[in-house]
Amino acid sequence: MQEIDPTTKLSYQLPDQDFVNIIDAPPAPALSMNRQAEWLVLADRPSLSTIEEISQPELRLAGIRINPSTNGPSRGSFLRNLKLRHIPSNQDFEVTNLPDSPRLSYLTWSPNGKFLAFAQTTLTGIYPWILNLESKSCRSLGEFQLNGALGGNPMTWLPDSNGLLMRVIPARGPAPVKPQTPEGPVITESTGEVAAVRTYQDLLQDRNDEEVFRYHTTSVVTHVDLHGNRQSLSDPGIYAAPAPSPDGKYMLLSKVVEPFSYLVTWGKFPREIDLKTIDGKQVRRMATIPVGETIPKGFMATRKGARSFSWRADRPASLYWVEAQDEGDPAIDTDVRDILFHLDAPFEEDPEEDMKIGLRFAGLIWGSKELAVVQEYWWANRQVITSFWSPDSDEEQRAKSVVFDRSWEDRYHDPGHFETTTNERGRSVLLTNDEGDSLFLTGQGASPKGNFPFLDRFDLKKRESSRIWQAEAPHYEMVLHIMNPDSMEVLTRRESQTEPPNYYIRNLSENSFRALTAFPHPYPEIGTIKKELVRYEREDGVVLTAKLYLPPGYQPKKDGPVPVLMWAYPEEFKSSDAAGQVQGSPFHFVRIGWPSPLFWLLRGFAILDDPAMPIVGEGEEEPNDRFIEQLEMNARAAVDFLKERQISDGTRIAVGGHSYGAFMTANLLAHTDLFTCGIARSGAYNRTLTPFGFQAEERTYWEAR
Repeated sequence: MQEIDPTTKLSYQLPDQDFVNIIDAPPAPALSMNRQAEWLVLADRPSLSTIEEISQPELRLAGIRINPSTNGPSRGSFLRNLKLRHIPSNQDFEVTNLPDSPRLSYLTWSPNGKFLAFAQTTLTGIYPWILNLESKSCRSLGEFQLNGALGGNPMTWLPDSNGLLMRVIPARGPAPVKPQTPEGPVITESTGEVAAVRTYQDLLQDRNDEEVFRYHTTSVVTHVDLHGNRQSLSDPGIYAAPAPSPDGKYMLLSKVVEPFSYLVTWGKFPREIDLKTIDGKQVRRMATIPVGETIPKGFMATRKGARSFSWRADRPASLYWVEAQDEGDPAIDTDVRDILFHLDAPFEEDPEEDMKIGLRFAGLIWGSKELAVVQEYWWANRQVITSFWSPDSDEEQRAKSVVFDRSWEDRYHDPGHFETTTNERGRSVLLTNDEGDSLFLTGQGASPKGNFPFLDRFDLKKRESSRIWQAEAPHYEMVLHIMNPDSMEVLTRRESQTEPPNYYIRNLSENSFRALTAFPHPYPEIGTIKKELVRYEREDGVVLTAKLYLPPGYQPKKDGPVPVLMWAYPEEFKSSDAAGQVQGSPFHFVRIGWPSPLFWLLRGFAILDDPAMPIVGEGEEEPNDRFIEQLEMNARAAVDFLKERQISDGTRIAVGGHSYGAFMTANLLAHTDLFTCGIARSGAYNRTLTPFGFQAEERTYWEAR
């Protein structure tokens, strides 16, 4: 490295050129396919944000971080270009009339697959654009600004593909400025209900914060047609994304209302849930939800009253939601935790009860009036139940029927998740074959030899799965989309240790496949980085897994011990068997991103990446009851493995990690003598500052000191 005179005024410095080449290697383009599986958009993305982008101002308010210059998120990545590929012919088309200096985001297909909406972010705002697939040309929808401050997509397509609902910034004056002299004291009270509220970052602190938050999050829900004509559908307010009904006649609006809280983030602020016509007329107030400061403690805790409002995907206009029956408190013993309700257009009747749910509601996949899939789960025992349900049958036939009842920690017996498709209204529904007698499951296919993704057919009459396809060594390949469930034409992503990820179309009926992309090796100058998936045991018999990388050309017995960097992250489990299951695949292509420890391979280090650091709490025991003890067992087993393989002599080993991995690093340096040094990146170490739980710990500091 070049020596720097400390008296010299410095500009930004670069690392050595071999590091620069790897960091600047362009990532593979991002891909997005329309519902009809006819068009693919390939979007270039940079390897890093620019200094100009990361130097933008940032506001931290109510749990969100806003760039006040753009009224969007303060951190994010942007796409730099768009290209079209016609899937049947595999022909490429250039996209014309892109905005100058493209910084693109929020790519969203219209339900009919003929248009792609996206946003262009400049240094002063976020603006809506549209790509017409027929003309292969882009155009601006207007000079009005979108409000992206609350996250999520500020644009939502209407089901007829003739327009979008957008959150638009209203006319407003300059942003509030924090006065140098406070106008008065900030008064907080400890009266009211007793509640253990977790520690959150970036909360509101005073009235000025409230004004700034209100200013940047206020928007007007606006209908924008394909020509850029606008119609305001709401008064200015703080709205989450508007949700149009599948038939496009109604919309559901969730509006944050005051008083704001200084104890919780904006997602727990009071809100009103309103049902309106698509032109903004009030139909019904569905719920008034109070501030979430007194939600009981525990991961299964939730608000009292109605929550999780959404549209039924397979009907024109039917709302559903759930209501807790245990006051939202997981400590209350009851057979029914949640009840599912629905209300149909024209929304004049009383809501109807649909289903009692024994655990906490986790979600619904709609299919037809005869079939939907419902999930429920419970944290304490890691249980997840998947059931079939016939939503439009009579009461006796409508009862849930359990399909899978399992621990989500048990990866080896994971049956996969049911595949969905997008219907003509742009809604996600269960994918079936033409006869309607089969569903499809995809999963990671975890095994003692690593992950081998699979595709199964699920026979609805027999309630059995049969294997259609599974990835084989030496490739890691997974099904991304089932394009035709009868001919079994599927889109997959395929890679190996020597081949970067590329996309293929497989015809499983004909056992044929063709390449859809041919992305090159990002850094051929350093050759192939070889990864070995290794296993070893800690002293209590729990089997651990890690990814081992050795310097190019290195041979342990010939070259002797080398310095080692271990980069890890702890994970909690409720069973030793689950903790010992293999994670990952030995056949992944190795991509080196800017936060990767693999750069040090170029300096002669061996890297033990993601060595398992399970913290097990079986039965009544919780993982943190023996955190330090198990952390040391994990680390000592990794060090012993490196010594046994003659990669290390037990000296010159560094440990590092990010966030909870940084907490791990600090504890290993404090409580063991296994490591020469450590890198603790962005961690939180003082648990008295998180007294009401952290990570996977539900208990308070006083319950489990």
